[in-house]
Amino acid sequence: MMRAAALGLAGLCAFAFAGAAGLVPPVFAGSGGEKAVAIPPSTVDVAPAKGDQVAVLAGGCFWGMEAVFEQVKGVKSVTSGYAGGARGTASYAQVSTERTGHAEAVRITFDPRQVSYATLLRIYFSVAHDPTQLNRQTPDVGPSYRSAIFPQNPGQARVARAYIDQLDKSGAYGKPVATTVEQGAFYPAEAEHQDFARRNPAHPYIVRWDKPKVAALRAAYPRLVR
Repeated sequence: MMRAAALGLAGLCAFAFAGAAGLVPPVFAGSGGEKAVAIPPSTVDVAPAKGDQVAVLAGGCFWGMEAVFEQVKGVKSVTSGYAGGARGTASYAQVSTERTGHAEAVRITFDPRQVSYATLLRIYFSVAHDPTQLNRQTPDVGPSYRSAIFPQNPGQARVARAYIDQLDKSGAYGKPVATTVEQGAFYPAEAEHQDFARRNPAHPYIVRWDKPKVAALRAAYPRLVR
């Protein structure tokens, strides 16, 4: 599948409806399907802390990641943006060249008294994206769509690495987890990308790829959703 920029179309996530061209590949349960992937909870978690905490996760187009996590109880806000590259290249136009090192990501501000970091990771791995895809999330292709976690402290890094190892050993996906644990600052995306799914519920990309993720979240984790 060629990404939008290669086809001369506008938008990082804008190869909006691959089905219209008959190009829809097999659907991963957490990336367009209606069921979450059954995975165990993490055996480790970040120690409880006072005050709001922040998680930064990359898993393909940030529209869908944002749409999923803004439904979760205890999440205060979700911001779409870019992580892993330099401040000077953190823009829509530059990231779409696939030469900046940035990944499309979301910054999640959450109350750890209501939802833990490991719980957010379970949603991330089972619903929000397919962690076995390397440098892509169907139908988007390129390193900016990679599966990556950007820990905000050593505790988060420890939990992220341990959970990836646990999931690989569980065989839940039938193939290795491609998610990387990386360092790098987060830079908010342009205003038009914020709350995109909520503001554009009938957009073909949202209907095809992101609404099913939200449905999967609600079906798999009803106690975690608002």
